[in-house]
Amino acid sequence: MENQRLFLFFALILVLFLIWQAWNEEKVARLAPPASPVTAVTPSAPAGATGGEAAAPRHDVPGSPQQALPAVPGGSTLKSGTRIHVQTDVYDIVIDSVGGDLRQAGLRTYPQSIDHRDRPFVLMQDGSEFYIAQSGLVASEGEAPDHYAVYSAEQTDYRLADGQDRLEVPLVWTSPSGVKVTKTYTFHRGSFVIDLDHRVVNASAEPWRGSQYRQLQRTGVSTSVGIGQTYTYTGGVVSTPEKNYEKLDFASLAKQDFNQDVTGGWLAMIQHYFVSAIVPNQGETNAFYSRALGDNRFVLGMRGAAQSVDPGASADFATRLYVGPKLQDELAKVAPHLELTVDYGKLTLIAQPLFWALKHIHGLIGNWGWSIIILTVLIKLAFFKLSETSYRSMARMRTLAPKMQDLKQRYGDDKQKLNQAMMELYKKEKVNPLGGCLPIVVQIPVFIALYWMLLESVELRQAPWLGWIADLSAQDPFYVLPIIMGATMVIQQRLNPPPPDPVQAKVMMFLPVLFTFMFLWFPSGLVLYWVVNNTLSILQQWVITRRVEAGKDAATA
Repeated sequence: MENQRLFLFFALILVLFLIWQAWNEEKVARLAPPASPVTAVTPSAPAGATGGEAAAPRHDVPGSPQQALPAVPGGSTLKSGTRIHVQTDVYDIVIDSVGGDLRQAGLRTYPQSIDHRDRPFVLMQDGSEFYIAQSGLVASEGEAPDHYAVYSAEQTDYRLADGQDRLEVPLVWTSPSGVKVTKTYTFHRGSFVIDLDHRVVNASAEPWRGSQYRQLQRTGVSTSVGIGQTYTYTGGVVSTPEKNYEKLDFASLAKQDFNQDVTGGWLAMIQHYFVSAIVPNQGETNAFYSRALGDNRFVLGMRGAAQSVDPGASADFATRLYVGPKLQDELAKVAPHLELTVDYGKLTLIAQPLFWALKHIHGLIGNWGWSIIILTVLIKLAFFKLSETSYRSMARMRTLAPKMQDLKQRYGDDKQKLNQAMMELYKKEKVNPLGGCLPIVVQIPVFIALYWMLLESVELRQAPWLGWIADLSAQDPFYVLPIIMGATMVIQQRLNPPPPDPVQAKVMMFLPVLFTFMFLWFPSGLVLYWVVNNTLSILQQWVITRRVEAGKDAATA
């Protein structure tokens, strides 16, 4: 009976976990500002390609690192000039001559969907779902190109040729006084890291002094709630020496600006499976900032210290961008703690070892579905002795079911005497009614950690397993695995001791239906784990139950 109560407790924990997840979705949807489209407009070309728009308001250009940022009115539209297309083995990129902004980023090695594998997933764009990377210089002495300035380029199409390992895309801006800035994006074969450099050549007669800023500008995302939708965090994150990983969601960014001087670190916008990060030189100090621009747009950026460039001299302002999938090994190489953007939540300490094991198994067999099955077997082996104790306890409780029923009939509604008699029976038969508790309790954090691991790992995105399962990160399209899982739960119940309480028995009969319904929309990789785990549990429990009922197992529970 205690085991049945514990199973009910486990079911309640899982249901509460799903309710908590749905509440998070509703909270984000309620707190996030309402989305409104941002329209990209193409104005007439500003006067001269060598300077910025003198009359344009610089509402989203950062002030000095020591100053609080001013309030920013909304309603601004995005200017656009000449579009520069860049194609590498991993990217389809669009850079705009206005500001030299990175306006679109398509990931060629990550298709939009399994039905459209010829279409790259578009991570950044300057359409209605607005998400771009901007950078520029702010001068304290002289002139400098911010992201309103207009650059010129030698060509409008760049391609990484066969046998070529890197591709440079230079953009040039020159002031009337003779200060020349070359903004260069450098792309690398097989890499989602983009080097960004502003080279200042001062050909004027006066010293030049200024600093570099880099920022991500994005429309706030509202998370809708519905069956089949899974909540994952979308928003800003920063890493500082004080906090390795801190979330700055759109709701908090709308209420208050973020301002902090940071040495090293990084900042990023993340979403399910993908991340765009700005990574400065790790010995460099920057002023990290955020801005709410109105029209449901937000800026998260950093500004570095000022440098002086004497007449006839030059200086470089360098940084790196990571625009791509959340690949933990690659992210860890780019910057310390950047791999934490693969957000496993509170159970990261459990989820990361699970993913490490899954990844190494996949390296041997090359299929993520079979890797999940092998990982499940390994987890089952790790808990084998605990499970054995649990199943032996349940089997011995099953043999006592007739005697417990007799006690219930003998003492009727006198619960005190009934409980006393049951405890004496347990003591006489050397049965521990709590013997099955520990394995179930231990599996709760493992299950939830595995849930987040399978949900967050981009490696499982669109990964096929077998036959009809073409994407382990999506639900089973024909609900085969959830139905099998429900059937295994029914079989497990048949092997457990029957509850003496009729109400409890009815609840237990309903649980497989409830779990099957919930698992219909779970990632098929997670349901696969649960099916295999249940099947192994049935085999182990059946063998132990047969041995106990045949009197061949003399071990005490």
